Amino acid sequence: MAASEEQSREYLRRHRLPELLHRLGALLLFHRPERPREFLIQVLERVKAGRRAEGEYPFLMDEANVDAMFSLLDVLGQGHIRPAQYREALKTLGLSTEDLELEDDENITLDVFKE
Repeated sequence: MAASEEQSREYLRRHRLPELLHRLGALLLFHRPERPREFLIQVLERVKAGRRAEGEYPFLMDEANVDAMFSLLDVLGQGHIRPAQYREALKTLGLSTEDLELEDDENITLDVFKE
């Protein structure tokens, strides 16, 4: 692989741009705004404010969707899932798992999953 291609891949990975673009595309398809460019600008402004803890981060899923996802993972209805399931769910949602510090025997409850 050429050095410039590797640098490009590293840039995309470091800034998590594929996840961002995937999320923005999903938000567009979910909301189908009349003015998509203005909608994207508003979403990015909310992301920026959310990162500074000044506002709410824009979510694609509501609480009922999160509950449903958790129940799909908790097939036995035990009230918890394993850390590996939690990590995979976060990745599926386009969220980072890099900062997670979980033991393999730790139980993830619905409240932790929602947070």
